[in-house]
Amino acid sequence: MSRLSPSRRSFVKASVAAGATLALPGLSFAQAYPARPIKLICPWPAGGSTDAVMRALAESAGKALGGQFIVENKAGASGMLGPNELVNAAPDGYTLSQLTIGVMRLPHMQKMQFDPLKDFTYIAMLTGYTFGIVVRADSPIKSIKDLVDFAKAKPGEFTYGSTGNGTTPHLAVEEFAAKAGIKLQHIPFKGNADGMQALLGGHVMSHSDATGWGPHVDAGTCRLLATYGSKRTKRWPNIPTLNELGYDTISDSPFGIGGPKGMDPALTQKLHDAFRKTLDDPAVLASFEKYDQSVIYMNTADYTKFARETFLKEKAMIERLGLAAKS
Repeated sequence: MSRLSPSRRSFVKASVAAGATLALPGLSFAQAYPARPIKLICPWPAGGSTDAVMRALAESAGKALGGQFIVENKAGASGMLGPNELVNAAPDGYTLSQLTIGVMRLPHMQKMQFDPLKDFTYIAMLTGYTFGIVVRADSPIKSIKDLVDFAKAKPGEFTYGSTGNGTTPHLAVEEFAAKAGIKLQHIPFKGNADGMQALLGGHVMSHSDATGWGPHVDAGTCRLLATYGSKRTKRWPNIPTLNELGYDTISDSPFGIGGPKGMDPALTQKLHDAFRKTLDDPAVLASFEKYDQSVIYMNTADYTKFARETFLKEKAMIERLGLAAKS
């Protein structure tokens, strides 16, 4: 039996190693990941409530992963600029985005750049918003009853801002208005920060959004009229929900983190595990508490199933409100 020369022996070793790597490409890649900073898109303006929560999640997940996340704000289009970017991104785990309920809703309202059932990897659901409608403290509207009475007396004159067409803060108010038999004027904004600026500046009469308005309510510069959840909030227990006021409107809106389609399962699992650990981080939980958000966790499989089921539920709601895209 002939012996292999040193150069031949090195070649065989290298070939065996390469074969092992090819046999387990995902595992090998996941072990080396991350080799550079990961872009995490926050599809809302800097300075808003989502931005603050996303930055807390990014810092915590970076520590868990042994890497670094860079949060990039891409505001506009009702929170869809992040999901849009995932469509053409490489499935290498270096481009991720927040995914809201809008991803499953807006395709029923207008033509989108993505198919929510085919174009994303749903990594993990983490938390969800509490929504409500606020007016300035000096507003003559002191309750939902006052709002309804005003709108009935002056149809279409009561203005409210939201974070964009088709977002939950928009559609929850439209649902309430339909149940109340009133017509309101909707003014869309890019996010919480500019919407609140418009309210405080007197450019709109009210603002519907997640609890980025919370500090203004606590400071006494804004008045919270109602929240939209299935039960009252811990933070403002004296404020009624639209549902208990008799308007049959409940809007709970969980969100999570997603990546492009086609991500390697081992890589997806590694990212899932890092984001799952954030839910045990006191700094992350403090950011949730600040904006009255709770932990709403789903793993990759459950989140993917939720997306499919929600896509169908949102279709029914959009059609009920008469907002479906015309074919």
